[in-house]
Amino acid sequence: MYQKITIVGNLGRAPEMRYTPSGQAVTNFSVATNYSYTSANGDRVKETTWFRVSAWGKQAEICNQYLTTGSKVMVEGRLVADKASGGPRIYTKNDGSPAASFEIRSERVVFLSSRGDQDQGAYTDMNMPEEDDIPF
Repeated sequence: MYQKITIVGNLGRAPEMRYTPSGQAVTNFSVATNYSYTSANGDRVKETTWFRVSAWGKQAEICNQYLTTGSKVMVEGRLVADKASGGPRIYTKNDGSPAASFEIRSERVVFLSSRGDQDQGAYTDMNMPEEDDIPF
């Protein structure tokens, strides 16, 4: 069996890095993806889906060093279910409406924004180490 998810979006906030007790680096960041369409009544509708991403090891350190709020990235990885619900994490937004976010354990992060967005075509490709190197 196999699963892989690929998303392209923008960071919603700066990455946060920490270390596991064994010294393994892990960086967490959120990515927003947008989808726009025209509804049946002609209104333009924009949907945003949030993903929580975790990067490990050297990839975590590089993501923490180079990614900032608003950075455009492509993330490939595995979708991880919420332990409590078995699905996405459900929460209540500030306006009181329900929302969901999905967690991705990254295998590959591609930086689509250059530093300062001076060169839109620049990117950096970081591959995740083999699964045997991840301490969980």
